[in-house]
Amino acid sequence: MAVDELQAIIQRCQILEEADFKGEDFNLFLVAGQKCLEDGYAAQLLEVIQNEKNKVIIKNMGWNLISPLVRCIFMYKQEDDKREHCLRILDQLAQICNPKELFLGLLEQIEQTSGDQVCQTVMLLLQPLQTVLLKLQNKKAYSVGLSLAMIMNQLTSLPVPYTKQQIQEDKLGLCQCCNAVVDFAKPFVNEVVKNMEKSSEYDDMELKEELLKFCMKSLKYPLLTAQLEQLEGIEEHPFRHFATEIIDILWNIRELLPLVFLHHKGKSPPWENQEFADIERKNSADSLACLSYLMFVQHFGIECFPVVFSPSYLLLCNMTHIEVLLKRTEESMLSKGLDLFESSLLRMENNSLLHDYLEFRDFINAPQDLVKIMTLCPMEHLRKKSLSILQLFIDKFDTEGKYTLFRCLLKTSNHAGVEGYIIKNIKDQIHLSLTKEYDSVWFTGHHLISLLDLVLSLPEGAETDLLQNSDRIMASLNLLRYLVIKDCESDNQTGVWTTLTKIEQNFLKPLRVGLNMSKAHYEAEIKNKKENRKEAHSSNTVCSVTVSGEKMPAMTTGMQLQVLHSALFTFDLIESVLARVEELIEVKIKAVMDEN
Repeated sequence: MAVDELQAIIQRCQILEEADFKGEDFNLFLVAGQKCLEDGYAAQLLEVIQNEKNKVIIKNMGWNLISPLVRCIFMYKQEDDKREHCLRILDQLAQICNPKELFLGLLEQIEQTSGDQVCQTVMLLLQPLQTVLLKLQNKKAYSVGLSLAMIMNQLTSLPVPYTKQQIQEDKLGLCQCCNAVVDFAKPFVNEVVKNMEKSSEYDDMELKEELLKFCMKSLKYPLLTAQLEQLEGIEEHPFRHFATEIIDILWNIRELLPLVFLHHKGKSPPWENQEFADIERKNSADSLACLSYLMFVQHFGIECFPVVFSPSYLLLCNMTHIEVLLKRTEESMLSKGLDLFESSLLRMENNSLLHDYLEFRDFINAPQDLVKIMTLCPMEHLRKKSLSILQLFIDKFDTEGKYTLFRCLLKTSNHAGVEGYIIKNIKDQIHLSLTKEYDSVWFTGHHLISLLDLVLSLPEGAETDLLQNSDRIMASLNLLRYLVIKDCESDNQTGVWTTLTKIEQNFLKPLRVGLNMSKAHYEAEIKNKKENRKEAHSSNTVCSVTVSGEKMPAMTTGMQLQVLHSALFTFDLIESVLARVEELIEVKIKAVMDEN
């Protein structure tokens, strides 16, 4: 019987001194103890462990039982008495065993777990692990750091619940486990706080640094990926609670404000391998970006925030984090970047952001990232939000800043729709300059002429793909029509009449030639399709066609004809606006000549 075998080993070891225990004794104890657990004699094993006479034996050998003990706990159902006996054994081992040996045994068990048992195992072992760590005298900070790192590494293999239903179900137990880990860390946070209160020059930074590393890892996972908006029907959002606890730890160990403003990253080892150094830098950037989002969007820890900084300085501080998030493709991270950008801009008055800020690289990169999201992101709501934030960004700059930003975006966007949108903004700024009591030098005169050189031109002259560039061309023609109507040749505030010959040469004439060529090409294509359809057995014959330089997906001849007619309609629209512009120019010039 397993219990008899265990009793025999115990009696044999009771007469030995602690130093005389041999490897064979450890093995026999492990085999007998494991057999007791597997055969259902957990109650008898608990009695053996609780017996004061066996304390020395259990102290030295008990840690070996951790692995079979965990297996048995998961094997029994919640209401089973045997499971309760196993849990009491685990608690007794935490109290009696050699802390160093048990610490390694617990960590090994956490390291070996995987899949859907990760959170169960971690939550089971957190309490005994905490008990053991509090007993350790030497290398305590290192052991706490190792424990937290091991736990977080195991958790990062799990998907983060994102939707309301996933959070409520919490199938793998991640939500519950994250908050349990914070509770596990609290005694060590309190220890750091007490030591800092005793001395203003707190020397033992090791434990503090380990807690800082834990917070940085928690910011990257799960918080950077998690849905942190308040959800209806969830009274206490587990990830919002976790975020609050992490912010509290950072504040208590006096690292919250240094992280936000000084971009302090803690003591990181100097990596000889550049690849490792880059990974650590990226992880740190992700964590800091998440921290800014928590503070400035979700307002966690905002009560600790000094109300002395200007909105433009806060935007400057956040631009690095905004750029980090906008370069991600995951919805959860991209949406956080957009929210942080929007929140930072909404604090500012329109026209209050000085043009000097565009000398910072992030202020040029961020609008370019917005353009990429607007044109490439598969999620419509994020594309729309990017557009609204781009407009908000434009609105905040002073006149010179707007002018500089427009030039930059016209040169870098490489997207006709975006260019058309920027040209519409330029038109709005010219209108303000012409209607205000004071003139704006940036959207009149020689500055505007320089900008019009970019706007009123065709990238490849008459051979430009007019269909692909139709948004830009229509916006340019509307701008030119506005200038011709609004600015009299005698006033010439905008300078458009001075440069009219250049505009006709570089824009109007090539556009007219390009329109004639494009219309002729598409009309011939339509004629060709109609003739082919007559010869075909059925109008449902599948064909291929190339439009705007791209081969279109397979479609029937009827569908292709619809596309070709749509292109012709676009050309007719452009031609009608072009004719109106040419007519207005002619009328204005004739009126001046008659007046003279």
